[in-house]
Amino acid sequence: MKRNGLTRRETLALLGISSALPFVPGMTSRAIADIALGEKVITTVSDGHLMLPLDFSFPDAPHDELVALLEAAGHSTQMLEPDCNVTVLKDGERVVLFDVGSGPNFMPSAGKILENIDAAGIAPEDVTDVVFTHAHPDHIWGLLDDFDEFVFPEANYFINQVEWDFWRADDTLDKMPEARKTFVVGAQNRLEALEDVIQFFNWGDEVLPGIEAVDTRGHTPGHTSFAIHDGNDSVMVIGDAATSSIVSFAHPEWPSGSDQDTEQGIATRTKLLDRLAQEQGRFVGFHLPEGGIGHVEKDGSGYRYVAE
Repeated sequence: MKRNGLTRRETLALLGISSALPFVPGMTSRAIADIALGEKVITTVSDGHLMLPLDFSFPDAPHDELVALLEAAGHSTQMLEPDCNVTVLKDGERVVLFDVGSGPNFMPSAGKILENIDAAGIAPEDVTDVVFTHAHPDHIWGLLDDFDEFVFPEANYFINQVEWDFWRADDTLDKMPEARKTFVVGAQNRLEALEDVIQFFNWGDEVLPGIEAVDTRGHTPGHTSFAIHDGNDSVMVIGDAATSSIVSFAHPEWPSGSDQDTEQGIATRTKLLDRLAQEQGRFVGFHLPEGGIGHVEKDGSGYRYVAE
């Protein structure tokens, strides 16, 4: 996108200013971890973290049990601070980003991807593809910079057709609760910018070579996870299908305040965790700690997240 004939990067170059923020050693937000999948490399890059009141995250969970569970794990019982892990897949010449973070206008504690992506050895112009799990602010608001240009200008963009249709529908804003109307306005703004370049997929499709779209609807109507395959091995990027390393695993049957369809969210989460536990597959969770890379084990009537 150009303004007055110049792109943002061209304008900044004329002013002698770098278009990317530097990575500062010692910052809490950073490139976290790499895992190998055959010849592929999967990296998580931090976009910072969120600040969410407990009664927003789990308003309908049994309060006393919820507090006891968090206290036993040494977590705050007032404010949750989930990490934001953007997944990067390096596969030959292809550099695939799963989501783009929240940008600077959602929460001060998030929107740090440009400060950290250098630590993964990636420049914004290196990204060849962006694949969205869904269109919540912390996943898509980082699409555009302050000049309304694409932060990742060379990328192809992909989103589930159901997700696109939901956020673009004329009546979505009216149907959304007041507290989340800004979610709709922000999503529609970013999706409008993508209108001429977006490519659609459906659950079960191979979005890109070796990347399968997995149905994890519930958090949003078109929420999608992605199984990255290499031979008989795979790693799944689960987005927000499970948002708490403690609560979502120990009690997947508890409703999540961030799920648009709470009953479908419970069904999806339980099915997904059961699949991951049976397969003992590695996965990446957008809001899970220590880079979000781990596996899941059955634990009594629930599950346990094990970071890797």
